[in-house]
Amino acid sequence: MNPPVNPAVASPAVKQVICISWGPKYGPPYVNRLYGMVARNITPPFTFTCFTDDPTGFRPEISAEPLPPLDVPMPTGTKGIWPKARLWSPTLGSLTGPVLFMDLDLVVVGSLDDFFSYGEPDEVILARNPNTPMERLGQTSLFRFPVGKLLPLQDRFRADPQGVADTYKFEQRYVTREAPGGIRFWPAPWVRHFRYHCARTFPLNFFLPPRVPDGARVVIFPGGLLPPHAIAGHWGPNYRPASPGEHLRGVFGDRPDPPLRYLRHYLRPSSWVAEAWRE
Repeated sequence: MNPPVNPAVASPAVKQVICISWGPKYGPPYVNRLYGMVARNITPPFTFTCFTDDPTGFRPEISAEPLPPLDVPMPTGTKGIWPKARLWSPTLGSLTGPVLFMDLDLVVVGSLDDFFSYGEPDEVILARNPNTPMERLGQTSLFRFPVGKLLPLQDRFRADPQGVADTYKFEQRYVTREAPGGIRFWPAPWVRHFRYHCARTFPLNFFLPPRVPDGARVVIFPGGLLPPHAIAGHWGPNYRPASPGEHLRGVFGDRPDPPLRYLRHYLRPSSWVAEAWRE
């Protein structure tokens, strides 16, 4: 495996991947797995930088940087991941130019190279959010932006974080609507949503495992369904792996979830997630 290069000597041709980690929810196992997936699916040279409040346990190949300062109270009562606003700073460690942000809970299933050559270097490029098909809404689980370009968004957020969050609800809607110069979307097949594009619908979900859509490079996991759930074959904290013989038992009450919810959310284990989501 080729190691990443030193950001201090990176050239414009170097692919720059970033992520952010704070608090105990994910931590080093997720950061290290993300690095492993990136390294297996990218043509060097590249850098991998994690902005974090605690780099303990990170792989040595990972460049750990302190969280960019954002000295405002985070909004309450909204669903958006507003601490990501730290990344809209005028500087990000020693990085300059375009960076590709990746959520810690996504799964890489194909080459990442085209995410660095697609579009223009000064563009903000996002995945399209399939949850609101009637709205032109981006998804910030994986998006590219030039360091410093989103500073106007941070300045406005810093002045009134609760007001911005109340208006836009999600930070990805804020980026989609207010990014300087507008935004662009990745080609649709490149970034797929696990629940919408991989998981089977009822009743096929009882007999067929989730699939990898043709042309997919990255599968994202918004909404609380994480790679460990896909690997184990259960959705959320109330589910555990179940064999085919347990299907009707789940409907008739040995699980704490309503029968219709259980039927709709049942998953077969996803071996391809297990293969991809590793160091």
